[in-house]
Amino acid sequence: MPQPYNLEGQAAVITGSTSGIGQHLAEALAKQGVNVILNGFGDAAQIEADRARIAAETGVKVLYHGADMTRPEEIADLVETARREFGRLDILVNNAGIQHVAPVDEFPPEKWDAIIAINLTSVFHATRAALPLMKAAGRGRVVNIASAHGLVASPFKSAYVAAKHGVVGFSKSAALEVAKQGITVNAICPGYVKTALVEAQIADQAKARGIAEDRVVEDVILAVQPSKSFITYDQLSGLLLYLVSDMGGGTTGAAYTVDGGWTAA
Repeated sequence: MPQPYNLEGQAAVITGSTSGIGQHLAEALAKQGVNVILNGFGDAAQIEADRARIAAETGVKVLYHGADMTRPEEIADLVETARREFGRLDILVNNAGIQHVAPVDEFPPEKWDAIIAINLTSVFHATRAALPLMKAAGRGRVVNIASAHGLVASPFKSAYVAAKHGVVGFSKSAALEVAKQGITVNAICPGYVKTALVEAQIADQAKARGIAEDRVVEDVILAVQPSKSFITYDQLSGLLLYLVSDMGGGTTGAAYTVDGGWTAA
């Protein structure tokens, strides 16, 4: 099969990739011949089944590392595993994220701390660990999965919005630092994708607003997306593959929206 993005033989780490967006991005890279390390929590048997399936379907090496994104030393070991097992790290996709919905004055401090740690601070730790490998190779791609909430706000999501705005800002700053070293750093800002995380948000929003879940989808979630449809995994994968390929080499420090027109207004 032709490899239009010329990624065969490269190596990638994708955080938060045992389900949802991260898993689909990992599969998209594997289909292009990229050896990948999956990361995330979940049922161990299911994670192993998914790892084995992706490896069998794509013919690449697929590993799993259970690094906790709140622990810097484990994040560093995740990146070190790529160096040890693959001898390189070409692509880092920072995707791990959690959510909690509540008014600011009722927001549990421990939830705030966890969201900032996993959604924002882990991006710093993973990128910090990856950049020396990329600098030594003279090429690298860091893609941070932010959100439309990295550009605009919604009520009851103060921690998530703060973290994702931080991811966009971090991406710009890091991109400037490595712009002359063959390394790009970009953010992808998706609108609503019907992941398990969004399903949980629907339930939480229904509770916070005192309305039925179907009304949350119609009047709250997709109300902000002029397309009136959820973003698909393939739409996100297409942008990722562009950004990590040589075609995307001139693009850095950008925050790309895939949001059905949400942030156009």
